[in-house]
Amino acid sequence: MSTKQTIVGSLKPGRYAIFDGVPCVIKRMDKSSTGKHGHAKFRIEAVSMMDGKKIITVLPGHDPIESPIIEKKNAQILSIHGDVANVMDMETYETFDLKIPEDLKSVVKENDIVIYWIILDNKIMKQKK
Repeated sequence: MSTKQTIVGSLKPGRYAIFDGVPCVIKRMDKSSTGKHGHAKFRIEAVSMMDGKKIITVLPGHDPIESPIIEKKNAQILSIHGDVANVMDMETYETFDLKIPEDLKSVVKENDIVIYWIILDNKIMKQKK
C-alpha cells in the first residue's frame, strides 16, 4: 500500500485522498473558521475512485490525512471476455485481468494499448491509448 501523508488544509479539488480506506478524488472543499480559539474545519466532498460513490466528511484543517500514490502504466489487451479484459503489462510482461469500465466497453478491442492505474494494490483501467 503506497501512500503519503499530507495535511487536510493543503488539499484542493482534483487531488486524491483516502477516506475510510477508500481512495477518492476531491470534488469540492468548503472552509469554515470557528470561534476565537477554534480551528478551521473543512467540509470535503469526494468521489470514490473504485465505485464512484460520493463521500462527505468534515475534518479540522490541521489534521494529517493519507493520500494514495498512483502508478500509471501501459498494458496490451490480449483477450476480452464479457466485461473483463486479460492484459499484459508492457514493461514486466505480467498478464492479469482488468475490469473494463462502462465508458470504455464499446471502445476497446483486442491488441489495443490501454493505460491502467495501480491504486492501493487495486488495478483500474482508465483509458485507451
